[in-house]
Amino acid sequence: MADRNRTEHYRNSRSRVAVFGEVMMRLQTPGYELLTQASNLSYSFSGTGVNVGSALARFGHRAELVTVLPDNPLGDAAEAFARKLGLSTDFIARSGKYVGMYFLESGFGARPGRVTYSNRQESSFNTAPADTYDYEAIASSVDVAHFCGITLAMNDGVRRHLLELARAVKTSGGRVVFDCNYRPAHWGEDGYAKAKPFYEEMLALADTTMMNEKDAMLILGMPTDRTERHEQLIDLIPQVADRYGISSIAGTHRTINADNTQTLQGYLYKDGRFVFSDPVTFAVHDRIGAGDAFASGIIHGELSGFEPDRTVRFAVAAAVLAHTITGDTPMSGEKDIERAMTATVGDVER
Repeated sequence: MADRNRTEHYRNSRSRVAVFGEVMMRLQTPGYELLTQASNLSYSFSGTGVNVGSALARFGHRAELVTVLPDNPLGDAAEAFARKLGLSTDFIARSGKYVGMYFLESGFGARPGRVTYSNRQESSFNTAPADTYDYEAIASSVDVAHFCGITLAMNDGVRRHLLELARAVKTSGGRVVFDCNYRPAHWGEDGYAKAKPFYEEMLALADTTMMNEKDAMLILGMPTDRTERHEQLIDLIPQVADRYGISSIAGTHRTINADNTQTLQGYLYKDGRFVFSDPVTFAVHDRIGAGDAFASGIIHGELSGFEPDRTVRFAVAAAVLAHTITGDTPMSGEKDIERAMTATVGDVER
């Protein structure tokens, strides 16, 4: 009865979602200039938690940003930016001196985009003391909590915070969403072996996971005799769901085309079956943050009680639209995304 009541709560009211992660400053060169060419940079604030939480807030949910910012004007600016995006800042702590930064050079044609990090390990979030968060208070205030593998990669202190909060959410009866988001540069040498035990612990806590067959093979070390990517996915994802007790697993396959367009196909594995979106081909304006848009679409579909087919099509449309918007943060509302699920490219809306 309690589970049914909680499900009805998800479907009939605004859900409360905690997003745990670092707030970073994004510094971008103009147009397609290199850092060695540019004489000025534009800045904004982002991060996986910011991106997913602000998208869910735009869909009508209450998104609580759980992070640490410096107690100085830079922290004030980051918190103001989060509020402007619709995020609740009740669980933002203040300590330390720095925000992590990254410099973005947009790619073009044969030249890929490039991200260069600075001050990452010295940031307020990544140096937060052990008593920073009241895990039980946060967990009792939300229905769902979102975590990602980028955060898991930072250091042992951050991992302790992440895992303690995830356990508290599960104990309180909430849902845990985990996006694998493995980044080789963050884990360093022998990264897959280092990451595996932490990923396994998070997967055992997760109700919904974002991952694909590469994560299963490279992080978890799961074997398959299939050689084609789609067949590997079909083989491995059900095994992951069974092994870790995960209710739903979603992800994408991306193809980069010779004409500078990209093609995206999403999938959702739930209730023992796969649902795939149609492949969608599109031009790319800004690549960063599109995976977070997909994740927010899956979470929204799950919380809203969408059928799996609608959920995955909604998530892919959200990701495609995110590629058309400057900055990391998804800015499309539910109506914009639903229109993109059915409409062809049009002229100016009047």
